[in-house]
Parts: sequence; C-alpha cells; structure tokens
Amino acid sequence: MDEHSMPFSREIHIGNAVIREGGPCFVIAEAGINHNGDIDLAKKLIDMSKAAGADAVKFQTFKAEEEVTAKLQKVDYQKTSAADEEPYFEMIQKLEFSDAQWQELVDYCAEKEIVFLSTPSEEVSAQLLNDLAVPAFKIGSNDLVTIPFLEKIAAWKKPTILSTGMATMDEIQEALDVFTRASNVDVVVLQCTSSYPTPPQELNLRVITTLRETFGCLVGFSDHSAATAAAPLAVLLGSTVVETHITLDKNLPGPDQKMALEPHMFASVVEAIRTIDRLDEQARQAAIRRIPDAAILLGNPEKRPTPAEIAMRTLTRKGIVARRAIKKGEVLQASMLAYKRPLEGIPPRRYKELLGKRARVDMPQDSYIIKENLA
Repeated sequence: MDEHSMPFSREIHIGNAVIREGGPCFVIAEAGINHNGDIDLAKKLIDMSKAAGADAVKFQTFKAEEEVTAKLQKVDYQKTSAADEEPYFEMIQKLEFSDAQWQELVDYCAEKEIVFLSTPSEEVSAQLLNDLAVPAFKIGSNDLVTIPFLEKIAAWKKPTILSTGMATMDEIQEALDVFTRASNVDVVVLQCTSSYPTPPQELNLRVITTLRETFGCLVGFSDHSAATAAAPLAVLLGSTVVETHITLDKNLPGPDQKMALEPHMFASVVEAIRTIDRLDEQARQAAIRRIPDAAILLGNPEKRPTPAEIAMRTLTRKGIVARRAIKKGEVLQASMLAYKRPLEGIPPRRYKELLGKRARVDMPQDSYIIKENLA
C-alpha cells in the first residue's frame, strides 16, 4: 500500500447493510441494461433480485450524448449478427430512462426494501444519482481511469465500489489516490475481467487476495462469467461484495442477456453465498479444496489485463473531447471538457495539463482535443 495512503474503512454502511471482513457478503444483482428500456421489465428485475435474497439491485444510468461520440461502434459481443452496423450511440439511446423514471425505480426499490444502486456512465448521470440520494456509487471498469470523473464522485463522500477490469495495479492505485485526497475512505475494490462472458481461465480469482494485501481495503468480485461457480468461490476467498448479472430470460433481446443469470440460477448463487456466510475460515478453506476445477477459476494472482481486455481498452475507455464548440483563442477550463468513448487523443487522467491553454483553432463539439491545437 502506498505509504501516503489513508487507511481505508474496514466497515462500510450501504443502506441497512454493513460490509466488513467476515460479515455477510453484500450481494448486488446487476440488472444493468437488461430492462431494454422498459420500466415494467426493470421492476420485474427488482422483484427477481429481492426474491433471490440480494441486498441490492444495480442498473446503469447514462445519457448517450454525454457518454459516447457518434463514431463509437459496438464491440463484437453486442452485435446481433455479423451484418449489425448499428452505432453504439443508437443502441444505448434506446435504453435510457428519464429522470422521472429513475425516481420511480428508486421509490420502487424502497417499497420492496432492497437497495437501489446504479453505475453512472458520465458526470451528468452521476449528478442525477447524487440528487436521487443513492446510498453509494459503483464505478464501471472503463471509468476507473477517468480521473476527473472519480474526483467528482469522491468529493461526495459516499461509499464507492470500484471495478478493476482492464486495469493495472498502478491504475488502481491512481484511482484510490483520488479517494484518499478527498478523505473518502469508504471504498471497495472488485476484481473483474472485462470480457463478456469471461472464460473460466481468465477470472483469476486469486487477484482478490492480491488486491486486499496490496491496497488494504475491502475487496470483492464483479462476475461476468455467465456461470454459478465463480461468485461463491470469490466469497470463500474473502469477497465482501459480489455482483452478478441477472436477466429474466437469456433469450430476451439485448447484448448483456446471454451472460446473465436467470432467476433460478441467481437464486442458487445467493443461497450458496448465504451458506458460506455462516462458515468460519477453516471451513471456508476446506470448501475451496472440494470445488471441482477450483484451480482454473483461481488462476493467476497477478493483476494484469488479459489480451481480450487490452483490445477492449480503446473501445470502452474515454478520451478528452470538447463539451461544446470551442472557438479559436478561448482559454480552456474544466467546464469546457467532456470525457467520451472511444479512447482517442489525450486520456482523462491528464486533463489538468490542458487547463489554461489557448485554442489555436476552432474545435467543434465532441472533437477530440489534441495538444497540437493548443497554445
């Protein structure tokens, strides 16, 4: 752990749940975008999550024009066929909910007594979620390196769960340093592999131990494996938070349905986790030894991007673009910058290098800002 880091919390409260080492695992049902833009389907996913015994249900909140440029294309797993040329922007625009609909889902979760969470994909949606008084934030793997975005969220001092797909250990440290500077110590770091679905040999669950020992924070697991074995094993290894994708039916349209668990599968995962919650450390170690193919799921303890994740970085991480049209001669300020997919030009972590620079040319809205255009 960095010698200048503050010690992270060993006990975090989200809603009525208490997250701590050796305590009950905080289980998040990742509904994501599997509502297909239908609020009634979203409510059914909430019902499914509650019935299975999850602590929270999580969605993804975004405004397409804030998250991506028009040039971003779908990645392969999102395509319905080889001939699918629908831009990513158009795909996700159909999946947006209005501010009023998000309030409706927050209220529905309160009625059903399950924690509402959502991953914001950009600053406008993060502000909306904060205005809706979400009890915690979840940061997707692609935004672990969107430093100005993390700075905004860390400043709100709410518990934050960070996924680490595609990341190096140095990148994770840089993200955690943002929270340290903001004196926000309520952070959980999740092992994650950004591959959809993740092959068993790429889950590398041993990284959970590496993250705990390196960063001294609570750790967990974000599961994209489309199977039921990985999440319980992650809990046996000490995960305090687990999130797993859910769907009412894998055959529903949508890019994330096939890697999600249907109701009976998700319920069996939650039941297995609740059984593990009651085991002491000796019993947990014995249980690991009894799991078939555990060695494959445990994998490598070294945290590094897989070849598939390296390919995903450019598509899912972000570059710095002009939030609005910037005229020649204007001096750049933070409010004039946005961070959008795909990654081109200057990465967001270097945004402060641009502040105070003068535009040498007119820059259209959404154009990537490059140093050659600045004086």
